[in-house]
Amino acid sequence: MFGLGIGELLLILVIVLVLFSRRLPDLGEGLGKSIKKFRKALSDPDEIDVTPKDEHDKKH
Repeated sequence: MFGLGIGELLLILVIVLVLFSRRLPDLGEGLGKSIKKFRKALSDPDEIDVTPKDEHDKKH
């Protein structure tokens, strides 16, 4: 990979956990909500109207 071994990756993981331990639940919650909305949008494509409007009707 980038010349990083298991030891270096574990050290980076520990540092990230120490620095962001208070915000991890909020980040996880936000990520979960985003994934849920994305999946809902994929399963309900009929709700979005993507038909183009006729420009000629708007001008006259």
